Amino acid sequence: MFTGNSLPGHLCAVVIANIIFLGCPKLYAVHVEADPTKTYIPRLERILNENIVPFWRNKSLDLEHGGYTINFGPKGELKEGATKMIVTQSRMVWLFSRLARAGYDEKKHLKAAELGYRFLKEKMWDADYGGFYWEVDLTGDKKLNPKKHLYGQAFALYSISEYYLASKRMDALKFANRIFELLEAKCHDKEYGGYIEFFNEDWTAPPADELCYMGVPSGLKLMNTHLHLLEAMTTFYRASKLPLARERLIELINIQSNAVVRKDIGACTDKYDRNWKPRLEGDYARVSYGHDIENVWLLIDACNAAGISNQPFVDLYRVLFEYSLKYGYDKGRGGFYDSGAFNASADKRDKVWWVQAEAIVSALYMHRLTGDAKYVPVFENTLGFIEKHLVDWENGEWHWAVSDEGRPIGDKANAWKAGYHNARAMIECLEMLRRPRQ
Repeated sequence: MFTGNSLPGHLCAVVIANIIFLGCPKLYAVHVEADPTKTYIPRLERILNENIVPFWRNKSLDLEHGGYTINFGPKGELKEGATKMIVTQSRMVWLFSRLARAGYDEKKHLKAAELGYRFLKEKMWDADYGGFYWEVDLTGDKKLNPKKHLYGQAFALYSISEYYLASKRMDALKFANRIFELLEAKCHDKEYGGYIEFFNEDWTAPPADELCYMGVPSGLKLMNTHLHLLEAMTTFYRASKLPLARERLIELINIQSNAVVRKDIGACTDKYDRNWKPRLEGDYARVSYGHDIENVWLLIDACNAAGISNQPFVDLYRVLFEYSLKYGYDKGRGGFYDSGAFNASADKRDKVWWVQAEAIVSALYMHRLTGDAKYVPVFENTLGFIEKHLVDWENGEWHWAVSDEGRPIGDKANAWKAGYHNARAMIECLEMLRRPRQ
């Protein structure tokens, strides 16, 4: 029986609700507080302020070379061989900027964000051809992977737009505008919609069968890449208010709510030809529960930014969330598995840190949007799993994943893991809980 202490945003005392949850009738006793600060907010604040933020603020700032050191082992120990990759360098600029904008040690976090902002501009930006290198060495002086991938460009646009929103520095907004214009000129696919993803250093096209930095043939379009471009364009439009940015945002909303959705199964897949024909051969015919759930709340937020009603999309949001609940959710212990084949229970059963982070945000967004109480136990049980199994209260930060046997695995930080998914989840949930329902 669910015994959480609050239903976010509702102002009543005690309700007994017979809820159809995951297809099984259950009787839930839900104690609803007028003040959610008594329940969820202190728990989220503790994770953010005692576990996530101190780890990154104390360990990641590279005061010698600029940017951030992001290479720590399971106990937070510094590992050799650190490089600097555009995705995680950008995510750290975003993190410190977002913390500042949310009111957490504003001066200190803006200074930390500026350290990364300067590194992006001075070391990772290609002064000859424009755009950001994929990866450089620790100093930023040596280009290790100089080609351009839209996934990395999107995160740079996202972080610099957020840095402007936090700092109000006009040079940051001008830089974000420059990135947007470059992507418009080099990447936007005027024939088929969306964006072409992978390019040589000089923005020429590589061979279509060359593997790109995302590990797939360079000619493909990815739901994953366009998902993160959606969030980048959402923040850039909020920063710039450019009409063309809104137009591109609406285009991305259409892609993420239509082109990437396999209507016959009610879930998304990742790989597409340039004309958005789905590629479903072999291991491509899989569902990533985390990406589908993340897609739900990023679409809600994008529609809010663009001034578009979410109501025409609610059925889609429910279907995507329901599929992941049916096949990817651990009803016994809480949390979501990694992925699985179509219409089958998850076969990759590690519970990865970012999937759980996105799940609690999306569940809270869905409860706030629909008022449906079924999303509350998903939020509560996944948050409980995070607190008990993923958060490393001794060494800081979250484990990469928890195995199906319940064992923490993986590094605390590497080229793909920085303080982005989990810190964002805390900030988004806290702001939503504190915001009155409309």
